[in-house]
Amino acid sequence: MSQTKPAPFISIIIINFNGGDLTQRCLDSLSNQSYQNFEVIVVDNGSTDASLEITDTSADNITLIELGRNTGFAYSNNRGAEQARGEWLILLNNDAFPETNWLETLVKTQKQQTEFTFFSSHQINYHHPELLDGTGDMYAVNGRAWRRDYNATAEQNIRPSGEVFGACAAAAMYKKSAFDQIGAFDEDYFCHFEDVDLAFRLRLAGHRCLYVAEARVHHIGSATAGGEQGDFALYQGNRNSVWTYFKCMPLKMLIKYLPQHLHLNYLEIKNGIHIGKKRTIFKSKLDAFVGLFKVLLIKRRKVQKLRKISDMELEHWMGRS
Repeated sequence: MSQTKPAPFISIIIINFNGGDLTQRCLDSLSNQSYQNFEVIVVDNGSTDASLEITDTSADNITLIELGRNTGFAYSNNRGAEQARGEWLILLNNDAFPETNWLETLVKTQKQQTEFTFFSSHQINYHHPELLDGTGDMYAVNGRAWRRDYNATAEQNIRPSGEVFGACAAAAMYKKSAFDQIGAFDEDYFCHFEDVDLAFRLRLAGHRCLYVAEARVHHIGSATAGGEQGDFALYQGNRNSVWTYFKCMPLKMLIKYLPQHLHLNYLEIKNGIHIGKKRTIFKSKLDAFVGLFKVLLIKRRKVQKLRKISDMELEHWMGRS
């Protein structure tokens, strides 16, 4: 009679799309972790290269999900999370390579800092290790989001662990019950800004995020998404940022800071024109406007219904511009 394996403490989700070499390197880095009570769920988004032949998913703790088409980061992570058996979810990009004690550090920190329900890693630029790739996500009252210390010199920006607004999903850990409570990723986002939206909804529901300085990963960044300034990334990020603002911002704060949000969009359009992406930036804002009907009438109600913190508590962790 077969026995069901005990559930691991952690479920790690890795999304692959035509990046088999990267995914295998990511899996190799996980096999070398000092902490091993985890399972890995590899979700393949309909790769058309040799990814499935290159990637070795035969280990007992690895599950492969083949979706057959490119469904985007949000949808594929949600499908992986549905299969996860761990108490904690870790989202790890296939181009992010953790140092040996990364998992051990996150688990140890979580057990010591039980007031936090999601955690952000210390990200290092893979190609330029003297530069940082981020020390947690930040969000401003005007709707702008950014990775703290992105491209900063590592030696001059040695930050201790501490609370941040949210976590970059390239290497982040979430309590699965909290992830499920707020409805997982918004699948209409496809990819880009979905982790900011997730963090905002977690924040509204009373959850807190801790940046863990000793949990280090080396991140290439946008290895399979065409670069940060490609048409695809520009479109997705600028559309989704508008939806997040109108879906998540509490009413009084939305009204108070709406002029700043409109000014931010003006600057983003101006910048899009400046870099030769006029058509892309205008389409992103037009589609954002068209999608606001669904955001305001359906999604916003669900998000605000779960809200547990005051405007003052939320605004405390937001930037001013």
